Amino acid sequence: MTDTRTTSTPLEPDAQSRAPWTLFWIALFIRIAYMTLARTWHMRPYDHDFAFGYEMGRIARALATGYGFADPFRGHTGPTAWVPPLYPWILAGDFRLFGVYSALSAWMILAFDCVLNALMVPLIWQIAARCFNRRVAVWSAWIWALYPAAMQYAVKWVWEMTLSAWLFTWVVLLALRMRRIGERDPEPRLPSIGEWSVFGLLWGLIALTNPSICLFLPPCGLWILAGFPRRAVWPRQIASATLAALIFIACLAPWTVRNYEVFHKFVPVRANLGVELYLGNGPGATGLLMEYDHPFQDLQQLRLYREMGEIAYAKMRGDLAKKIIAADPLRFLDLSLRRLYYFWFSVPHAQDRGFIKGFVNAYGRNLNFQFTSIAGLLGLALALRRRTPAAWLFFWAFLLIPWTYYFVTVHARFRHPLEPLMAILIVYLFQSAEKSRQVRWFRRSAPAAGS
Repeated sequence: MTDTRTTSTPLEPDAQSRAPWTLFWIALFIRIAYMTLARTWHMRPYDHDFAFGYEMGRIARALATGYGFADPFRGHTGPTAWVPPLYPWILAGDFRLFGVYSALSAWMILAFDCVLNALMVPLIWQIAARCFNRRVAVWSAWIWALYPAAMQYAVKWVWEMTLSAWLFTWVVLLALRMRRIGERDPEPRLPSIGEWSVFGLLWGLIALTNPSICLFLPPCGLWILAGFPRRAVWPRQIASATLAALIFIACLAPWTVRNYEVFHKFVPVRANLGVELYLGNGPGATGLLMEYDHPFQDLQQLRLYREMGEIAYAKMRGDLAKKIIAADPLRFLDLSLRRLYYFWFSVPHAQDRGFIKGFVNAYGRNLNFQFTSIAGLLGLALALRRRTPAAWLFFWAFLLIPWTYYFVTVHARFRHPLEPLMAILIVYLFQSAEKSRQVRWFRRSAPAAGS
């Protein structure tokens, strides 16, 4: 019986060199050209340039002007841990070099994001080549290079989505390398201490960029360890994994110590969970963030934030959220199920008014969002069924990374770290379907050809 599966093959020499970097330059040119010609770097001056990076832009301005990591909203409100620190630090460096809220600094930070987004092309290529085959790698890389939705955040959003997606894609590829998926060696060698060190460093950077992704850290590390015989894992690999954990902790330690010195509280990365929990589940919540009650929009909430301080304010709103959830758990379940649906099948937009605009959004953007989620999940299911390499690694990523958003708040951009894997799985799904159809046609035609 003919096997129609798309199987993993060892990496070919050109699968790691020429073609991916050619595609990288094509992708980078398209992104820079669009960002420049469409003038997405021309930020709206509304509310003293708040749209230029929002809270991260405000904090970067404070860093660049000598106030430290502070002031996420209007005025000088003092030290903050409202957002993870890595992207604001990068943006602050941009402001110091090219001017605070200047047109040049806007162009440069978006160009930086465009470079990271284009760098995902060779990463996607290698992931697909290792787990499936070269054909899946070629199509996946081309789709990421040319597909407008893949580049939308890099070319116009001053926020951490592109950095998060790049770091996450890099760590997935590193995990595949450490498991020797898709390599030619008949006896795969164990991960080196250097690889474990880079693994810990990448996860430390991820935690300082988007800590929600860290839910995937334990399964990722255990998946690497599970790929080798127990006698090989103990004690050398356990020791190397422990080193990676220490490097991860060392990445977080300076920021955590700073937070303790400033707030006299243990704040590992960010301090606003209570606020986000309330804004996603408070009175009037519909499953989305109640931005109208956020300190960046509501002056009364900003006054409370300033008077109480960030830690006390976040605790106050978090306690209110817990009381509301405890009083009506079925409502919380309903909101969480809505957010699960929104995460995978499109977040509604309040500004979608009017027949034409509503029609275009409903059957254009929304249909695209829904299609990629469905096709990506089906591709994952097929990979699991066929036991393709790393299918279970992808499964844990798809299961765990959205988990926080189901219970707190949701936005279309939160799916972005998973989209490189989704592109690969979509290509795998359709190429597998094409192979199956060709085999069925051949089987039907064979008797006629022999008669």
